[in-house]
Amino acid sequence: MLVLALDTATTVVTAGLVELPADGPATALAVRAHDGRKHGELLVPAVRALCAEAGRALQEVDAVVVGAGPGPFTGLRVGIASALALGHALDAPVHGVCSHDAIALAAAGIAEPGAADPRTGPDNLLVVTDARRREVYWAAYDPAARRLSGPAVEPPAALAARLPELAVGTVVGDPGFAGPLGVPVGGPAAPTPGGLVGVAAAALRAGRPPAPVEPLYLRRPDAVEPTGRKRVTA
Repeated sequence: MLVLALDTATTVVTAGLVELPADGPATALAVRAHDGRKHGELLVPAVRALCAEAGRALQEVDAVVVGAGPGPFTGLRVGIASALALGHALDAPVHGVCSHDAIALAAAGIAEPGAADPRTGPDNLLVVTDARRREVYWAAYDPAARRLSGPAVEPPAALAARLPELAVGTVVGDPGFAGPLGVPVGGPAAPTPGGLVGVAAAALRAGRPPAPVEPLYLRRPDAVEPTGRKRVTA
């Protein structure tokens, strides 16, 4: 099965063509990662470049997997809208997955959540990404990349106070939070195509119809509806 994987929830635009066999781990055929500040400009050209690099036609794509966040409004809208448009044009199902789940899976080094855990020790894994407004998006996972809590958003100081409660041994994601959290933050900083497909692998192999893709904004937008008309004359 040929799967197109997209994510625009972080500061990186991630796109990849991934081969998912009937049994066994997914294999990335081509990967693109670009500056996340240019989601709209870079995403579709990246998809074209993936097809050229892998020697596959876009029409060969059997399914699309897209990261649904958590992430800022603009980035998520671009990625999800693009995935839905491509899925419609290709008559391919579009599966939305939590972007933090994909990061956790890649960090754990396993093919799918719940697979055998190659990491040593019982400590949990924490994924952190930039939520802006001096806040952090986070989710906690067991060593086999199964989500235990989150995703949620809060100030780094509040999250730092909860690290003992979450039994965190490894933190991955945005390295800029190493200082505010007081712990090292390793990679990956963004979802990988293999991680995105791995999260959805069970549903893809079973041919289950995807649920509607719901973006994980986790908070209300800055813009508010006006409450009255402004006077324009004295």
